[in-house]
Amino acid sequence: MTKFRAACIQVNAGGDVAANLAAAGMLAREARAAGADLVLLPENVAVMDFDRASLVAKSATEEKHPAAAAFRALARETGLWVHGGSIHVRLEDGRLANRTLLYDPKGNRVAQYDKIHMFDVDLGNGEVYRESATFHPGSGTALVDLPWGRLGLTICYDLRFPHLYRALAKAGADFLAVPAAFTRTTGKAHWHVLLRARAIETGCYVFAPAQCGEHPGGRQTYGHALIVSPWGEVLEDAGESPGVILAEIDPAQVAEARRKVPALSHDRPFAEARR
Repeated sequence: MTKFRAACIQVNAGGDVAANLAAAGMLAREARAAGADLVLLPENVAVMDFDRASLVAKSATEEKHPAAAAFRALARETGLWVHGGSIHVRLEDGRLANRTLLYDPKGNRVAQYDKIHMFDVDLGNGEVYRESATFHPGSGTALVDLPWGRLGLTICYDLRFPHLYRALAKAGADFLAVPAAFTRTTGKAHWHVLLRARAIETGCYVFAPAQCGEHPGGRQTYGHALIVSPWGEVLEDAGESPGVILAEIDPAQVAEARRKVPALSHDRPFAEARR
């Protein structure tokens, strides 16, 4: 199978949509110049804003969203496969979808995915998140065929639900995308181990572009965009500053990892424990 180069972008997005998209586009072009074939952007790449009213005001329907137009133009200009991380798409019920859009090198939109799992948590010390108050959860998985294999789409908090990744792998995923804006609190404790676990459990490459630094409203994200091998090795780590990481991806390594540990074929029925 053909090898390719994947790039994950790490940004520190703020409240200015145009500036955020320009910064992400610049890094994507840098990735292309370094030989990337596929570039993946992080969650909330167009805007990071903790104020709900401001967030809704800066969203748009997909047809009118400036990020969708920017991704399309970027793909056409660079010849890259462009994974748009996630953007906030306005829905009819007044809530937003946290949506991934994927474009081929001709600028055709070939896939979308709406984040399924809502980050409703209380982390202590006043750090509280209620995504369900603003976002409408997705209800279906998404896979897309790339020239090198099949990519499964997920977003951030989905990472904590391993059955989603197992389902994607069993449906043929070779690679898993996990664009994120992981909090600094949870990132320090869980980011690396969860991403490595998802790779090991599925025998997939994991691509995890990320937000980093401090954002409007005092929100802090962890950074450390990662590319992880099917054996669970961290191939590249972006650290805590904006930038680009690239790695050569060998799809044959997916089959090799699964040959060594064919866990995806070892499921057995079992009776569930009662409460």
